Amino acid sequence: MSAEKELRVRPIHNGTVIDRILAGQAMNVLKILGIKGAYSEVVTMAMNVPSKALGQKDIVKIENRELEEKELDKISLISPGATINIIRDFEVADKYQVELPEIVESMVKCINPNCISNTNEPVTSKFEVKKDPIQLRCIYCENVIIENIAEHLL
Repeated sequence: MSAEKELRVRPIHNGTVIDRILAGQAMNVLKILGIKGAYSEVVTMAMNVPSKALGQKDIVKIENRELEEKELDKISLISPGATINIIRDFEVADKYQVELPEIVESMVKCINPNCISNTNEPVTSKFEVKKDPIQLRCIYCENVIIENIAEHLL
């Protein structure tokens, strides 16, 4: 095989390409999307791809699927600069960057085991989102999640 020959990922006909994912977060994106093991559509994941803007990035392509708002909000928490490309008939039909919500509800588990959101009370978790760096502050107990947000996603 010559040094100039490259393995290329084929374009998708319809679906979503999530680009500019922070390096190392692609597996968490797949988890957010509920993609594990056998999945009915083609899913392509590239990790640690060279990027001029980021140094390295991850990319996830999912055929025949467009993402829901809650999925986009979760992705924004672990990779706030990710871009979403909606593909239709092999063309980019829409392209936008994920946006951090101001409040996330029923998406993250509070780190405080004594928080009311972690009891049998009919209360869902609710966090205020702060940017740069991303911090999630529990509305009920005021505990803050700064690191490993992906580990606390519901």
